[in-house]
Amino acid sequence: MELLFYSTFCGFLASTGLGFQIQCYQCEEFRLNDDCSSPDFIANCTINVQDMCLKEVIVKSDGVMYRKSCAASTSCLITSAGYQSFCSPGKVGSVCISCCNTPLCNGPRPRRRGNSAATSKANLKLSVTVGILTIAFLT
Repeated sequence: MELLFYSTFCGFLASTGLGFQIQCYQCEEFRLNDDCSSPDFIANCTINVQDMCLKEVIVKSDGVMYRKSCAASTSCLITSAGYQSFCSPGKVGSVCISCCNTPLCNGPRPRRRGNSAATSKANLKLSVTVGILTIAFLT
């Protein structure tokens, strides 16, 4: 029954021209020290053709170069697999190519949180301080 529903739904999408469209960051020319992750670089990929986002990062002696685009899953995955042996993040000469399939997934990496041990210690100090102030206020 599920298969029938899925087939009917896919057929409906194909017949109406509706389909899956992803948004990616796109800068076709390599950009030095600019990861092109601002809203100016958001592109609507070709419906039902370009279903992934691609990100290339090349580390050079004078900085990091970025290129981002929409891509078809087959070409993206083949290309990224072919460059795996050249990917050493942070090392001069490194070439890293990655593919992803969620909206704007080839954008900036989320910022790292601080050292978890230091963060836990700071949270503990804050909790103790709040507790002491609460007791002092209530008495």
